[in-house]
Amino acid sequence: MKEGAIKAADNEAVTPETEAPAKKKRLRLILMLSVPLIILAVGAYFYLTSGRYVATDNAYVQQDKVSVSAEVTGPIVEVAVKENQRVRKGDLLFRIDPRPYRIALEQAEAQIAAANVSVHKAQAETLGTREDISAAQANLAFAQTAFGRQAELLRRGFTTRARYDEALNAVQQAKERVAGARANAEVKQAALAAGPADSQPAVAAAVAARHKALLDLQRTEVRAPIDGYVSQTERLQLGNMAVQGLGMVTVVRSGDTWIEANYKETDLRNMAPGQPAEVKLDAYPSHKLKGHVASIGRGTGSEFSVLPAQNATGNWVKVTQRVPVRIAIDETPGRPLLAGLSAEVTVDTKEQPLPGARPAAAQRTASR
Repeated sequence: MKEGAIKAADNEAVTPETEAPAKKKRLRLILMLSVPLIILAVGAYFYLTSGRYVATDNAYVQQDKVSVSAEVTGPIVEVAVKENQRVRKGDLLFRIDPRPYRIALEQAEAQIAAANVSVHKAQAETLGTREDISAAQANLAFAQTAFGRQAELLRRGFTTRARYDEALNAVQQAKERVAGARANAEVKQAALAAGPADSQPAVAAAVAARHKALLDLQRTEVRAPIDGYVSQTERLQLGNMAVQGLGMVTVVRSGDTWIEANYKETDLRNMAPGQPAEVKLDAYPSHKLKGHVASIGRGTGSEFSVLPAQNATGNWVKVTQRVPVRIAIDETPGRPLLAGLSAEVTVDTKEQPLPGARPAAAQRTASR
């Protein structure tokens, strides 16, 4: 009876009211032990990964862009493209009024004909000078023969001194005519170059002018230099004057896209080409792209600016410079990547670079 009463008393002592404080004590003990462990684990993680990931939000999508300008001047008479239209290399973009250039081509062809006439005339005159030389030489021979007779007659006393002097003067005049004919032949020959008529300087100059006129006529049709998308077509208006060298439209190359991330110079200590990178675009925040460091710029952004900073002055303030780093995209984006989109790039600097890639320190040493 006494043992049963003791067990009943023990069971009555262990009640829910007494179990609750015990559970709270155990939970408090677990929390007291786990919180330091979590803090220690987080601290160890940050300690081990400190400096490993280098990130920047000063990054933008870049694509090759070609500014297409007219190579001849004239009013636009035809526009063959629209904004954001896809074009192939060689597709017509716009056409400039070709009429003045057709007239210039016709004038150049007329110059070729005139040059050919002049060359043939000079060649005929050159041939004529040869006949003049032959005639002058024959006249000289006749005069010398007549002078010889008069000299013999004068020696025998059968002629006068005056007739002798006339024969001598005729010889001198015949010699001068021979010299004049030869000089004229040299002048005519100097106007012609050796070779056929097509190789003559006058004809070659006229042919070059024709080539120039034909090239200008072909340039009135402005075509796409690359495959891509047409942009900035506001200048392409019928009647608008296309000025030589002034950009009229831009073609953005398709299929060649990269990220230009401007990192602080202090972030480049462990960065090297080939290291993996993660790209997140502001336009598609839930879409991340994998890439790698393709190259590190050879100078800071301010160094290549239009007006570089002049630090050799008294008012100098040290500013952390930024260096452009090209990030290549390793996967198909799945979304259209437009030039100029903002991005955030994170580079894992602890990963080994691709085989053959030199570290940043070696690159800087080589550049010196």
